Amino acid sequence: MRKVIAVAGNMGAGKSSLVHWLHHQFGMTPFFEPHDENPYLEDFYGDMGRWAFSSQTWFLIRRFQIHRRIEQQAAEGELIVQDRTIYEDAEVFAAHLHEAGHLDERDWDSYRSLYETLREVLRPPELMIYLRCPLKTLTKRIRKRGRAYEQAVPRAYLAALERLYEAWFEAYDASPKLLLETDRLDYVERLFDRLELLQAIEKHAGMAPLR
Repeated sequence: MRKVIAVAGNMGAGKSSLVHWLHHQFGMTPFFEPHDENPYLEDFYGDMGRWAFSSQTWFLIRRFQIHRRIEQQAAEGELIVQDRTIYEDAEVFAAHLHEAGHLDERDWDSYRSLYETLREVLRPPELMIYLRCPLKTLTKRIRKRGRAYEQAVPRAYLAALERLYEAWFEAYDASPKLLLETDRLDYVERLFDRLELLQAIEKHAGMAPLR
């Protein structure tokens, strides 16, 4: 039976950690966000207006390719967990760049047209997990993990992404969804939190952990 879980959330919310944890708990095949592969990303953080369309289009196409690969492997019976989705690329990151004036109307219309075309042929995950995390914790985690291109990201940028994430997740109805408050949840160290999360996933996705 096809099972795909997607993990959504702002920068520093803990997506990769949860993907690793689900991989070990359920034997799921992980698909991680391709941020280190994007040849435009460092330039984008240095000059968002100049590189926004190039960077977001690269992410959109790469994410579509990942979604298609996930669909193929899931159809063959693999359990899949995905770090960030194509929906967030458009509904959060590209939307913010448009709001901020980094994507003009012409580029935004072209981007939306491409996104909507690609989205129509994709199957949504069986469960969408959204990681909510306060800005103070996000900035602390971003500093700690030390990715050079993230260190200059303004707090206002993270706040804008958070607002768009909340609106997107509230409206998302393509599949069952689960909200996790990651600043208060420690599923690695605390047994109670771990059991609570396992029970929620079993309930929403019909999956049992490896015994």
